[in-house]
Amino acid sequence: MFIAFHKPYGVLSQFTADGSPNRSLAEFGFPKDVYPIGRLDADSEGLLLLTDEPGLNTRLLHPRHAHEREYWTQIEHIPTGASLARLEKGLVIQGRKTLPCRAWLLEPQPELPPREPPIRYRKNVPDCWIGLELVEGKNRQVRRMTAAIGHPTLRLIRVRIGTFCLENLPAGKWKMLTESERSRVTA
Repeated sequence: MFIAFHKPYGVLSQFTADGSPNRSLAEFGFPKDVYPIGRLDADSEGLLLLTDEPGLNTRLLHPRHAHEREYWTQIEHIPTGASLARLEKGLVIQGRKTLPCRAWLLEPQPELPPREPPIRYRKNVPDCWIGLELVEGKNRQVRRMTAAIGHPTLRLIRVRIGTFCLENLPAGKWKMLTESERSRVTA
């Protein structure tokens, strides 16, 4: 069984509550015995996969398999080409260098439904959306990377794993993947 879920903001990537005000996956009516593949922190949104198949975690998440994940990140300020190049080369974060990645300014800028609660807005600080394609996913890595180049993350959405895209799946909804969709995740 393979499930794609559009995880909303404020939802943990686990089935048990942790004492915080965040909701858990238990509220979304998933079939019995599935577990999330990887994580998205409660402040992040987007594509989260769930399965009941052992072994998929390692195959999809270990950096040696170079399995791509794409994030759209709303950041403060407009980054220069040099700033994006720094992201691509890898940065030392918490004493460890991130693997090279792809980073680009999203053109056109995406028009997404507002987040609840809304992101902070500062009249004199412009923001924009960038895309990042990573093959690793350390705890809060994207947020730490953008902060390291002086562009704090305001909103973070995972939009793709492998070649499978979140597309029009509404926040808080999930669907079973077809064989064709599954092959786009695991390819």
